[in-house]
Amino acid sequence: MPKSLSELRDLYGNDKGTAFHDPRMKAVADQVFAVGGRRAWPFAGISTLLDARPAPELADRLSEGGRIDGLDVALVGVPMDLGVTNRAGSRRGPKAVREVERIGPWNRVLDVAPLHRLRVADIGDVPMRSRYDLASCHADIEGFFTALVSSDVAPLAVGGDHSISRPILAALAARHGPVGMVHIDAHADTSGVYEGAKFHHGGPFRQAVLEGSLDPTRCVQIGIRGGGDYLWEFSFASGMRVIHAEEVAQIGVDAVIAIAREVVGAGPTYVSFDVDSLDPGFAPGTGTPEVGGLTPREVQAILRGMAGIDMVGGDVVEVAPSYDPTSNTAQAGAQILFELLSLYAVRGR
Repeated sequence: MPKSLSELRDLYGNDKGTAFHDPRMKAVADQVFAVGGRRAWPFAGISTLLDARPAPELADRLSEGGRIDGLDVALVGVPMDLGVTNRAGSRRGPKAVREVERIGPWNRVLDVAPLHRLRVADIGDVPMRSRYDLASCHADIEGFFTALVSSDVAPLAVGGDHSISRPILAALAARHGPVGMVHIDAHADTSGVYEGAKFHHGGPFRQAVLEGSLDPTRCVQIGIRGGGDYLWEFSFASGMRVIHAEEVAQIGVDAVIAIAREVVGAGPTYVSFDVDSLDPGFAPGTGTPEVGGLTPREVQAILRGMAGIDMVGGDVVEVAPSYDPTSNTAQAGAQILFELLSLYAVRGR
């Protein structure tokens, strides 16, 4: 029931910026506001993924074969786009997402402030030996994430092109066995060899299945569309559940959520988000845009509907800031990264 004017004056009339009485909101505010109602300026300081604390020394430790402790989730940049088939530029995706301000701290729908629930750090970018050799980059990515997962730290990666998912999945499977996947994308990314190369962004999930990292019967692919659908025969042959963008509109988000939850079940699950799943009207800054895509609100709703799944890692890929004059695409990528972190914070709830 609304409070009277006198009650409002008693509660808020002398507020210095710290008058929060709802327990849920106060719990978040107490983590954000310092004495006197001050809080950090979003445009100041070092830019990190989701404004998490910077810890690049942890990446150095992993690269030297060490172990890291005291961390639940590592936010990791993977600035590599040697696997693109169209417009290059997603190597700058991690930088663009780091520049986004004011994401979070509270996920109202899932009722969690993940940066305050979990021990989280931006540990910097995966060190790679060659900017020219795609196979070498994949080996470096797999080795880095293997060390990270061996430290009992969950990875959330920002690419980079979608080929980075294959080595990350290999690292996770070494720990958890073949994982399931919620994959939101315009493209199923299960095609074969292109021009003698198999480690490209159009085929990471075929390779992951063939390598034993990904259980195709526990994979759901959402938002698929465009003229390249003939390339995704492997998705259907392997038993993946493909939900085209048109089907999302026809059956509705709630039905999509129900299908996805049934497919992935209770086992360990990876969540992969390609920003080109969004219609280019919302996210023009990507290498392979496809008209007729999802809205950011639909993607948020679908991901929030995954609350409670056994999420063991995830990624946001294909943000290419060179084609993103308004920064809308990077904004969307950062928001979805926050949704993934929130999902990890409420897994098993």
